[in-house]
Amino acid sequence: MDTPASLADKTIGCIGCGNMGGAIIGGLAGMPGLRLFGYNRTPERLAPLVAKGVTAVPDIPGLVAACDIVIIGVKPYLVGGVIAEALPALKPETVLISIAAGVTLEDLREAVRGRCHVVRVMPNTPALVGAGIFGIQEDPELPEAVFRTVLDLFGLLGSTIVLPEKKFNAFMALVGCGPAYVFHFMDALAEAGVTMGFTRQEALDLVTRLVLGSAKLAALPGSHPAILREQVCSPAGVTIAAINHLDRTAVRGHLIDAVLAAYAKS
Repeated sequence: MDTPASLADKTIGCIGCGNMGGAIIGGLAGMPGLRLFGYNRTPERLAPLVAKGVTAVPDIPGLVAACDIVIIGVKPYLVGGVIAEALPALKPETVLISIAAGVTLEDLREAVRGRCHVVRVMPNTPALVGAGIFGIQEDPELPEAVFRTVLDLFGLLGSTIVLPEKKFNAFMALVGCGPAYVFHFMDALAEAGVTMGFTRQEALDLVTRLVLGSAKLAALPGSHPAILREQVCSPAGVTIAAINHLDRTAVRGHLIDAVLAAYAKS
């Protein structure tokens, strides 16, 4: 994929290169024209990224001073301390991006004290394989050129959607948490496969291919999950017996309630 013009010769750094931060900065490695930097309190975590061409930086102020765009990939309770440490090195043109759940745009603005641009982004873990969905909070105060740069940046790692603040927590509950729901469902199906005699690896391989193929069908123009489900359910058949059991045991309602529980917590 070509690097968008808005990102040409940009320096991009990530503070906190664990699972999500590491996935983002690692996914950008190899993109032409980008210079990438990383900082992690456990320096050993940077080794795989350094092997991809990311430059390790020993401290937060040093990374911030070197970068045009800074991604904060630490846990939410650490964000305030990271920004306080970065504060002396922030420049008016710096774009500071938080991917921490529950840290609001207002929290970020207060923390940077007006010294730079701030952006709130919510990723999900399929970013690890270039198939992430990134929710980017709408912000009328952000210059259009800066906002376009952020969209282009995360567009390199998957798809993006711009959301008003009132929908941001709903996005976290549905999409940010969503891979866990899917993996939970997959694990249950694999256990059923083992119960019927497949080895664990056979069951997992079959379920993974099942989910991949089903997702491709659902992504076809004009498709709808309810219609696709009906197409599998022959009259008096095997599948409708299974679906009736799911409905009798309120699996559909429990899935809805699970997402709403995450929403209430966010």
